[in-house]
Amino acid sequence: MLTQTDVRERMDTMAQMAEKFLLSRLSRAGFIVLVAIALLSTIYGAHLTTVTALVAAALIFTGRGFHPQRSRSPWPTINRLILGAFLILLIGSLWSGPWSLVHWLYTAPLLAFALLPIAWAIVTTLACAFLAMASTYWSTGLAERHQMISAFLLTIMLSAVLVLLREYKSRQLAPLRRTDELTQAASREYLSADLHKEIQRSEREGTDMSIIMLGLDTHLSDTDPDADIRSILPRIGRYLHSQLRDFDTYYRVADLQFLIILPGISTSDAASRAETIRKGLRGLLVSHGLELTVSAGIAGLNIGDDADSLQQSAANALRRAQQQGGNRTQSYSAWSHSSPPAREADAEGPMT
Repeated sequence: MLTQTDVRERMDTMAQMAEKFLLSRLSRAGFIVLVAIALLSTIYGAHLTTVTALVAAALIFTGRGFHPQRSRSPWPTINRLILGAFLILLIGSLWSGPWSLVHWLYTAPLLAFALLPIAWAIVTTLACAFLAMASTYWSTGLAERHQMISAFLLTIMLSAVLVLLREYKSRQLAPLRRTDELTQAASREYLSADLHKEIQRSEREGTDMSIIMLGLDTHLSDTDPDADIRSILPRIGRYLHSQLRDFDTYYRVADLQFLIILPGISTSDAASRAETIRKGLRGLLVSHGLELTVSAGIAGLNIGDDADSLQQSAANALRRAQQQGGNRTQSYSAWSHSSPPAREADAEGPMT
């Protein structure tokens, strides 16, 4: 039976997928329309309109709505540079014409708030408003200049309302978005609070508790597999989900690192489970042509531990495993206290 949290998470995921689908369709339709405008403008000899339409098409093409890969560097920087060129062309049209192109300036506030941080968007919008009013003040031959300024100021006000609604929506939905979009792992923002609750429950009931921190050994690779890894992050998330019990939780604590909370599991049992998960992830990577290894750090709950110290212990164990060459499982207690020497777990990698 689905819990209320599961239903909420599924609804949030469906909403994100619908939003992406709609944005992608609108982006492609807008791109086609702008290219068509550029072609028609070329036929009629409106060269500035042609250039502006092509720049606007490039703005859409480099945006993340057109293709998900556009959200990674250097596309956001390229997208903002193209936005700057687009705004310069629109501002230039206030002095050079054509007058029909000036109406495109109404999109400036919306584009600025959609593509730039709020502070930069405000500065950009105010600069465009100032230049628009200055140009229309000196353009005494344009009968529509006052109407244009009124419409432009109204557009700015409407854009401000939309931004306020967007920020309000984001803050209202933030408590419901507990999962990472790619891997469906729980969000890092909830890790400390959840871990604190599990520590209190373990101490109250007198049971064991351990955590596992998994990390891909990308620093040991000769190539940069970042793009390929991102493409299979959803599969990594699904694999981790399949290996855990219903009351276990996992979190994406870094770009390529995950933390798993295992209530009622001792350190030795957690090490065995981590080794199984590590081998499975290694096989998943190899099946997708990625010659990468995986390391794991385990930390068990000890007297005096809190959420921060327990996370730090697991992180130190993972760091130790990667410093020893990676492709291994390392328990924090195995080298922070007096313990038997390391033993080989299998031919692929040692477990200590």
